Amino acid sequence: MIEYENLKLLNAPFQKEIEEAVLRVSQSGWFILGKELETFESEFASFNGNQFCVGVASGLDALALSLKYYDFPEGMEVIVPANTYIATILSIMQNGLKPVLVEPSLDTYNINPEKIKDKITNKTCAIMVVHLYGRPCEMDPILGICQEHDLVLIEDCAQAHGAKYKGKKVGTFGHVNAFSFYPTKNLGAFGDAGAIVTDDPEIANKVRKLRNYGSSVKYYNEFVGMNSRLDEMQAAILSVKLKHLNQINLHKKELARLYQERLSNHYWKPLVDDDSIYQVHHIYPIRTEKRDQLKTYLLENGIKTEIHYPVPPHKQLAFTNYKSNENEFHLLSLPISEEIHATELSLPISYFHTKEDINTVIDVMNRWQV
Repeated sequence: MIEYENLKLLNAPFQKEIEEAVLRVSQSGWFILGKELETFESEFASFNGNQFCVGVASGLDALALSLKYYDFPEGMEVIVPANTYIATILSIMQNGLKPVLVEPSLDTYNINPEKIKDKITNKTCAIMVVHLYGRPCEMDPILGICQEHDLVLIEDCAQAHGAKYKGKKVGTFGHVNAFSFYPTKNLGAFGDAGAIVTDDPEIANKVRKLRNYGSSVKYYNEFVGMNSRLDEMQAAILSVKLKHLNQINLHKKELARLYQERLSNHYWKPLVDDDSIYQVHHIYPIRTEKRDQLKTYLLENGIKTEIHYPVPPHKQLAFTNYKSNENEFHLLSLPISEEIHATELSLPISYFHTKEDINTVIDVMNRWQV
């Protein structure tokens, strides 16, 4: 059986280093807001090319706190891609703001810059882009729109650790930007974890307080904050894995290259890198109109796959009758997003997979009668 993911195998090459880090934290007796967190924040900021990093409890919290910093008036609107994972949208709603869904480009799966301007109103306060599947968005036109309309730019980098647009890493374009370190990410913790990166000292300073009940001095609270702190154990583990992130990304790029070169063109394959794009393949998505049949066929042949994601956000039961920009979510016409959600299938592309594994997947898929 070729598994889609196996966290034990994924982390096996780093096991000794991780055990040493865990023992170090255990013996220190300090588990919250300590030296391990300070070290990881410094290391990740340096890795990504940011001035500041603030570790928080999850990727969702990183997005929510990024918006919370601005304290936008309730009911203001945030533009977001229609095919993103639900966490992006939940972070907007948690701040009393309204998500305005914009169709992606069918070839990149990222928000289509050409469709953003049509959604801007006098209530628009921010654009939240998502570098989906590990491919950077087209940032130049998006930056131009933000400058023209004086909008805050927030990057959701949850799937794109180390990805670059025109030689510059994602998470360095926006005013404040969010990462997830969920265990399956290219840089994954041993539980929920996240971080905010920015070059603005005022943002970093306030977010550090917001993640800690709105406090920088114990029992004295300056803001209405929350409890969202990246703990010492997760920080120590992430510091270990950060040293190997470039290696992880390169391995996954090599596996993606095999898919690109050998997989039948009967399937819609993702675009390859060009002069401006360096993607890190957190997910390798293909599309086929017979997605569910293909998934079953692969499982019957000992290959596990995933779907990212089977239900588009505007069709989720949680958003029944929810209105944004005077439109009910479930009545929105978003045919491109719906096509992606109906046809996408994620193929195995973990750090533990070998070239032989991927060639087996390709051979089995190429035998399928599409």
